[in-house]
Amino acid sequence: MTAYIVRRCLYAVPILVGVNLVTFWLFFFVNTPDDMARLALGAKHVTPEMVAGWKQQHGYDRPLLFNSAVRGTGKLTETLFYRKSLRLFLLDFGSSDGGRDIGHDIAQRMGPSLAIAVPTLLVALAVEVGIALLIVMFRGSYIDLFALLICIVLMSISLLFYVIGGQYLIGKVWRLAPISGFGDGVDAWRFVALPVFIGVLGGVGAGVRVYRTYFLEEEGRDFIRTARAKGLTDGVVLFRHVLGNAMIPVLTGLVVVLPSLFLGSLIMESFFGIPGLGSYTIEAIQNQDFAIVRAMVFLGSLLYVLGLLLTDISYTLVDPRVRLG
Repeated sequence: MTAYIVRRCLYAVPILVGVNLVTFWLFFFVNTPDDMARLALGAKHVTPEMVAGWKQQHGYDRPLLFNSAVRGTGKLTETLFYRKSLRLFLLDFGSSDGGRDIGHDIAQRMGPSLAIAVPTLLVALAVEVGIALLIVMFRGSYIDLFALLICIVLMSISLLFYVIGGQYLIGKVWRLAPISGFGDGVDAWRFVALPVFIGVLGGVGAGVRVYRTYFLEEEGRDFIRTARAKGLTDGVVLFRHVLGNAMIPVLTGLVVVLPSLFLGSLIMESFFGIPGLGSYTIEAIQNQDFAIVRAMVFLGSLLYVLGLLLTDISYTLVDPRVRLG
């Protein structure tokens, strides 16, 4: 098992390096520092002196990969690749184009993002798995057909409809929760409840259908028929055998949402005025702050790779074949 974990950790290194190189190429070869300066200055007549001044002020006046003007290790360290990309591996995000400390901003904003994303993930997982198991228990009946119809309807509605409708009905008409903002301490739950409810409602249709498919696939296996032949009740078969053996696809599905636990939901945080990392990214895009966007892209890729690694490790806990292999 230890060798398996070490091997998976080693696999993550070239993936992160590749993502870093691709991100660097997209930001500095496709969109050169001169282009970034002209876009940031926004003037009709941008002189070369203005471009050079902006690049020097924001640290974009170095060569991209190799600096032939200096000696020794400075040929590699005095470059944009080292200053803007390699330091990200040390979680040194540097300063934004506006002069703010990106690392400090991330530390301040990750709390609100986690306050929304973690309850949404846990509640949604419990609700979707529970409903999917109940549907499988009544498979082939009118309850199964009606539940699938409801899931398709829920999937067909845009998340924006849930957000706007929830703000109007629950926040404005019924006045059960604040429409926007965020509080500190215990008072934060009042601002978190509505986004969490809408997040769960917006994804329950797709989640239930996916988990139902996983559980039905396990229902047709020989060991399930053997368990039923031994006289085990449907509840025991579903919750002990079907759910236990369907944990690998369930865990795999969680990988895609792990980055959102930290980065937050762009739509939720923007519409509810929550000062999280999702709204932080949106503000950076609107303000054309490339340093923040670049840091958030790398952070998202890092979290996704870590999610894959944690998923592979969790496989060893739920599947003896992986552990013994």
